[in-house]
Amino acid sequence: QVQVVESGGGLVQAGGSLRLSCTVSGLTFRNYAMGWFRQAPGKEREGVSCISWSGGLTSYTDSVKGRFTISRDNAKNTVYLQMNSLKPEDTAMYYCAARYYCLGSVAYWGQGTQVTVSS
Repeated sequence: QVQVVESGGGLVQAGGSLRLSCTVSGLTFRNYAMGWFRQAPGKEREGVSCISWSGGLTSYTDSVKGRFTISRDNAKNTVYLQMNSLKPEDTAMYYCAARYYCLGSVAYWGQGTQVTVSS
Protein backbone atom coordinates (compact mmCIF):
# COMPACT_ATOMS: atom_id res chain seq x y z
CA GLN A 1 0.00 0.00 0.00
CA VAL A 2 1.43 3.33 -1.08
CA GLN A 3 1.41 6.14 1.46
CA VAL A 4 2.30 9.76 0.76
CA VAL A 5 2.40 11.81 3.95
CA GLU A 6 3.04 15.54 4.11
CA SER A 7 4.07 17.52 7.16
CA GLY A 8 5.41 20.93 8.08
CA GLY A 9 2.49 23.17 7.30
CA GLY A 10 1.29 25.83 9.67
CA LEU A 11 0.64 29.50 10.27
CA VAL A 12 3.38 31.98 9.50
CA GLN A 13 3.61 35.73 9.05
CA ALA A 14 4.30 37.25 5.67
CA GLY A 15 8.01 37.20 4.96
CA GLY A 16 8.52 34.08 7.02
CA SER A 17 9.59 30.59 6.05
CA LEU A 18 8.31 27.04 6.26
CA ARG A 19 9.72 23.72 5.15
CA LEU A 20 7.31 21.08 3.99
CA SER A 21 8.30 17.43 4.03
CA CYS A 22 6.73 14.49 2.25
CA THR A 23 7.63 10.92 3.07
CA VAL A 24 6.60 8.11 0.76
CA SER A 25 6.34 4.40 1.44
CA GLY A 26 5.14 1.40 -0.48
CA LEU A 27 6.88 2.19 -3.75
CA THR A 28 10.40 2.52 -5.14
CA PHE A 29 10.84 6.19 -4.38
CA ARG A 30 13.84 6.77 -6.64
CA ASN A 31 11.78 5.67 -9.65
CA TYR A 32 9.36 8.59 -9.34
CA ALA A 33 9.49 12.28 -9.93
CA MET A 34 7.93 14.16 -7.03
CA GLY A 35 5.77 17.22 -7.19
CA TRP A 36 4.15 19.77 -4.93
CA PHE A 37 0.75 21.19 -5.74
CA ARG A 38 -1.45 23.65 -3.91
CA GLN A 39 -5.09 24.61 -3.84
CA ALA A 40 -6.46 27.78 -2.34
CA PRO A 41 -10.14 28.12 -1.41
CA GLY A 42 -12.23 28.71 -4.50
CA LYS A 43 -9.32 28.09 -6.85
CA GLU A 44 -8.15 25.19 -8.94
CA ARG A 45 -5.26 23.02 -7.85
CA GLU A 46 -2.01 24.24 -9.38
CA GLY A 47 1.42 22.72 -9.74
CA VAL A 48 4.01 24.48 -7.61
CA SER A 49 7.21 22.56 -8.17
CA CYS A 50 8.57 19.26 -9.40
CA ILE A 51 11.83 17.36 -9.07
CA SER A 52 13.07 14.52 -11.21
CA TRP A 53 13.84 11.09 -9.79
CA SER A 54 17.53 11.89 -9.55
CA GLY A 55 17.05 15.41 -8.28
CA GLY A 56 18.92 16.76 -11.26
CA LEU A 57 15.99 18.59 -12.77
CA THR A 58 13.64 20.94 -10.97
CA SER A 59 10.84 23.20 -12.09
CA TYR A 60 8.76 25.91 -10.44
CA THR A 61 5.67 27.86 -11.23
CA ASP A 62 6.52 31.50 -11.92
CA SER A 63 4.94 32.86 -8.75
CA VAL A 64 7.33 30.94 -6.48
CA LYS A 65 10.56 31.12 -8.46
CA GLY A 66 13.38 32.49 -6.33
CA ARG A 67 11.43 31.88 -3.11
CA PHE A 68 10.75 28.13 -3.01
CA THR A 69 13.28 25.32 -3.34
CA ILE A 70 12.43 21.68 -3.90
CA SER A 71 14.83 18.91 -2.94
CA ARG A 72 14.77 15.19 -2.25
CA ASP A 73 16.62 12.58 -0.26
CA ASN A 74 16.21 9.22 -1.92
CA ALA A 75 17.79 7.46 1.05
CA LYS A 76 14.97 8.77 3.24
CA ASN A 77 12.17 8.49 0.66
CA THR A 78 11.46 12.14 1.35
CA VAL A 79 10.95 15.26 -0.71
CA TYR A 80 11.09 18.77 0.72
CA LEU A 81 9.77 22.18 -0.21
CA GLN A 82 11.61 25.06 1.41
CA MET A 83 9.40 28.11 1.25
CA ASN A 84 10.94 31.51 1.98
CA SER A 85 9.61 35.06 1.76
CA LEU A 86 6.09 33.74 2.09
CA LYS A 87 3.21 35.90 0.95
CA PRO A 88 -0.47 35.82 1.90
CA GLU A 89 -1.23 34.58 -1.61
CA ASP A 90 0.78 31.44 -0.85
CA THR A 91 -1.97 30.41 1.57
CA ALA A 92 -3.33 27.07 0.41
CA MET A 93 -3.51 23.38 1.06
CA TYR A 94 -0.26 21.91 -0.20
CA TYR A 95 -0.22 18.43 -1.66
CA CYS A 96 2.68 16.14 -2.40
CA ALA A 97 2.45 13.78 -5.34
CA ALA A 98 4.45 10.96 -6.86
CA ARG A 99 4.56 11.35 -10.61
CA TYR A 100 5.87 9.12 -13.36
CA TYR A 101 7.78 12.13 -14.61
CA CYS A 102 7.42 15.88 -14.08
CA LEU A 103 5.33 16.42 -17.20
CA GLY A 104 3.32 13.28 -16.61
CA SER A 105 0.29 12.34 -14.63
CA VAL A 106 0.19 11.91 -10.89
CA ALA A 107 0.39 8.34 -9.68
CA TYR A 108 -0.22 8.95 -5.97
CA TRP A 109 -1.43 11.90 -3.91
CA GLY A 110 -0.88 12.84 -0.30
CA GLN A 111 -3.63 14.11 1.95
CA GLY A 112 -2.30 17.66 2.10
CA THR A 113 -0.90 20.05 4.68
CA GLN A 114 -2.30 23.53 5.29
CA VAL A 115 -0.12 26.59 4.88
CA THR A 116 -1.53 29.90 6.07
CA VAL A 117 0.38 33.15 5.65
CA SER A 118 -0.91 36.12 7.60
CA SER A 119 -0.37 39.68 6.45
